Amino acid sequence: MATTHDDRFPEPTTEGEVEFRGHRTWYRVTGELDPDAEQAPLVVLHGGPGAAHNYTLMMANLAGRGRTVVQYDQLGCGGSTHLPDAPADFWTPALFVDELRTVVRELGIERRFHLLGQSWGGMLGPEVVLADDSGIRSLSICDSPASMQLWLEAANTLRDRLPDDVQATLLRHEEAGTTDSPEYAEAEKVFYDRHVCRVVPNPPEVTDSFAQIEQDPTVYHTMNGPSEFHVVGSLKDWSVVDRLDGIRVPTLVVAGAHDEAMPAVWQPFLDRIPDVRSHVFPESSHMPHVEEPDAFLDVVEAFLREHD
Repeated sequence: MATTHDDRFPEPTTEGEVEFRGHRTWYRVTGELDPDAEQAPLVVLHGGPGAAHNYTLMMANLAGRGRTVVQYDQLGCGGSTHLPDAPADFWTPALFVDELRTVVRELGIERRFHLLGQSWGGMLGPEVVLADDSGIRSLSICDSPASMQLWLEAANTLRDRLPDDVQATLLRHEEAGTTDSPEYAEAEKVFYDRHVCRVVPNPPEVTDSFAQIEQDPTVYHTMNGPSEFHVVGSLKDWSVVDRLDGIRVPTLVVAGAHDEAMPAVWQPFLDRIPDVRSHVFPESSHMPHVEEPDAFLDVVEAFLREHD
C-alpha cells in the first residue's frame, strides 16, 4: 500500500523490498542508515496482526531528532506479499520473528538497533528478544499485553461499560456469526472511539491501516479474530508471562490512560523484566503516538538516548 504525502511526518529517505521465504517484505527508511551513527536506528513493529505500518507513521518524526526510523509491512499486509490462501498454521509469531531478523540483516543494521513494538508489535517484540537479543540496544513495548488472556479480561471489562444497546448488538452478531455486518461495525466503533483512538475522526494514516485490514483481513482474522474484543484466532492462548525473566535488554513499557491495554495487561512486564520502566499518557487510549504525539516522541526518544 503506497503512502501518500502528509506534512505531519517526513517523506521516507528510502523505500524498498527484501526477499523473505520466497516472498517480499516492503520497508520504509526515514533518515540515513549508518551502522556507526551516534544514534542507533529504531525499527518499528506494527500491530494488528496485519494492520500495516501506516498508523505508526507519526513515529517517523524521530528522524527530525537525528534518529533513523525503519518501518515495514509484515508479511500478509500493506506493501508486502499478501497470502490469502496460506493455511492458518502458516501465521505464527516465529514467522514474524524470522522476518524481523531478515529485514535488519538485509539493511545492515543487525549489529545495533532499537526495537519498538505497538499493540501486536509489542507482543512480537519480546518474542524477538527472547529468540535472539543480539544487536538489540533496547525494547519499547507500546499498548501491549503480556498474554491474550489478560487482554480478553480487560476487553470484557471495558465492553461491559458500553451502552446496553451497543453490547446487545455486538453479542447478537457474534453469536450469529455475522460480524461482517455494518451494524456490528457501527457498534464496534463505539468501543474503538473510546479505547483505540480518541482522535475522532481518525487521522488518514489510521484509517488507511483499518482500510487495508478490511481489504485483506487474512492475518488479522486468522491470528486475532473479527475485532479487538472478540479474539477467537490462533493467538487466543498466547502468553509470554512465564518467559519475561529472560529479557535482558533495557525495556520501556507505555500505554494510554484510556487504553484497551489496561494496566493489568502489561503489569507482568513490570513485574518480571529485570531492567524496565513505564509511562502512561493521560489523554490517550491505544495510540498515544497519534493522540499525544509530541509527548510520545519525547518519552521514547529520551529512553532511546539512554541506551545508544
